Amino acid sequence: MTSAVVVGSGPNGLVGAIRLAQAGLDVTVLEAADRPGGGTRTSELTAPGLLHDDCAAFHPFGVLSEALAPLGLDRYGLAWAWPEIDLAHPLDDGRAGLLSRTLDVTLDSLGPDGAAWRRIVGRVATDFDTLAADVLRPILHVPRHPVALTRFGLRAALPVTWLVRAFADEPARGLFAGVAAHLFGRLDRPMSSSVGLLLSAAGHRAGWPVAVGGTRAISDALVALLADLGGTVTTGVRVTALDELRDATGRTPDVVLLDTAPDAAVRIVGERMPPRVRRALTRFRYGPAAFKLDLAIDGDVPWTNADVRRAGTVHLGGTAAEIAAAETEVVRGRMPQRPYVLVGQQYLADTSRSGDGLNPLWAYAHVPHGFTGDATEAILAQIERFAPGFRERVVAAARRGPADLAAYNPNYVGGDISAGANTPLQVVMRPRWALDPYTLGVDGVYLCSSATPPGGGVHGLCGLHAAESALSRL
Repeated sequence: MTSAVVVGSGPNGLVGAIRLAQAGLDVTVLEAADRPGGGTRTSELTAPGLLHDDCAAFHPFGVLSEALAPLGLDRYGLAWAWPEIDLAHPLDDGRAGLLSRTLDVTLDSLGPDGAAWRRIVGRVATDFDTLAADVLRPILHVPRHPVALTRFGLRAALPVTWLVRAFADEPARGLFAGVAAHLFGRLDRPMSSSVGLLLSAAGHRAGWPVAVGGTRAISDALVALLADLGGTVTTGVRVTALDELRDATGRTPDVVLLDTAPDAAVRIVGERMPPRVRRALTRFRYGPAAFKLDLAIDGDVPWTNADVRRAGTVHLGGTAAEIAAAETEVVRGRMPQRPYVLVGQQYLADTSRSGDGLNPLWAYAHVPHGFTGDATEAILAQIERFAPGFRERVVAAARRGPADLAAYNPNYVGGDISAGANTPLQVVMRPRWALDPYTLGVDGVYLCSSATPPGGGVHGLCGLHAAESALSRL
């Protein structure tokens, strides 16, 4: 039987393993950590019984992904839950822009900018299913829907600082800039609007749900499905060279998928990798980092705006101009006084995460790559800014800086949870210029991590595309 080894058990590695197993290959997944899942793990970080997502928390692409949706993961216990409001972006004057599956809820929160939002973002939401077929894959392909893709591309190519000029007031400007800041990059550069358009449209198309029981439910379901297909996952095995795969599995695999960062792929493949590929992967750039803060709080966050108290995700950064300035500082390696902060209130949709009157609060700030300071105070100050009295409700805290995140998951080089800088070049072509970006120039060896198209997010598409590339060559 043809055999395959997948190194790394993040969602991309597991989806790639499942696709290979579906094709009849004998599949083994090797994971260095003591639990599978990569960025899709959940832990009790602050108090017994309180469930905190270790990294990935909200999954607009998860429910829409053509890699995950067809797998029937509900049979393995995966269930989605939605808050009343998917996303809120509060402002200092007490107003807030809201993102909801119900487009009219968003439009009402934006007042006179509702019509512009419908024209710009609403159209992308209408086209989302057709767009996904072209956007969430390598850029070098024959478009299936060229008209919709062109219409999207004209706006996606704009800097965020230009696109928000279409809005007259801050609720819409801040809301869009806050979503676009998931780029982890400068918002005054071309292509920076692409992430904001896709994530906002996905929110209108399917919301920003959470996995019931924590994000680990996604990886648990994928592992269970793989087992039913005859595949296995072995934890506690760190792979540093291709030759070790034979020692771990007893034979030389016909296919190898590396769910790793490009620098790890270079080390594992070693001298077998052609010099041109090695040079390209060595030049691959990593981006800004995250500083994660998990809190146990007594009750709820006392947000000034009542609608924010119903939102699963909250973006904190103030005006669009303030967010853009903070992101520029981070990219330049300087820690802003008021960083862009994401707050997760997953327990509003999934009450199983709370216990004994305490609720888990998930948060992180954008910080410079490899940042060695402590951003705890900056995060707390941003929350307190829009929720006076919040500090009094904090019972316990757990913090993870960039080095801690890299230790938790080696793919997060320097704390970069996006697995690569989202520069204009790397947004459209990652990890290198190639017709097939999953190949590494070595027969049977492929890269399937978030460093490959379509990039970060819990969607499994990098693994699916890499597996399809491997199968096409068998």
